[in-house]
Amino acid sequence: MGSALTAVSRLVDGIAIFANAIGTLVVLALVGVVNFDAIARSLFNAPFLGAVEVVQFSMVLIVFLQLPDVCRVNRLTSSDGFLTILGGRRPRTANALRHAINFVSAVFMALIAIAIWPEFLKMFETQDYFGVPGVFTAPWWPIKLAIFAGAALCAVIFFLKVLKSHEDVPPVRLPEGDDA
Repeated sequence: MGSALTAVSRLVDGIAIFANAIGTLVVLALVGVVNFDAIARSLFNAPFLGAVEVVQFSMVLIVFLQLPDVCRVNRLTSSDGFLTILGGRRPRTANALRHAINFVSAVFMALIAIAIWPEFLKMFETQDYFGVPGVFTAPWWPIKLAIFAGAALCAVIFFLKVLKSHEDVPPVRLPEGDDA
């Protein structure tokens, strides 16, 4: 069981890292779009029509492409001060709470994935779009797919954390000698 869990964990980690890299490329593309719009608007008085829609589209892609890797490396914004203090005094209790938090996180991410799946199917079938017809339009389904895939991958990552006997990445610690 241990080697199978390790293999699945490595595969999921690789997918999360790949999705993060794609999210980074989307950020770079977004920088290009915004710069192009600013230059075209300033120098040629011809703004990029659809810049607002591209930014909206890109923001959702960036979040849900990079979220699994953020969860994987324990960099999701959280307050683990209580667990840090508790871990020094009662490490088993802190570890049990950390597992419970990871389990609840896995459930919530799975619920998001389950909730968005029918929307993805509907948007894929209907080819519904957003934007202004004649100016700029884009289909909704890639966004819904990114939300589904990101949430599902996060659910798997959190579930794998529950199955592990300990965290590979420790919670945030205070620097040594810091009495504050």
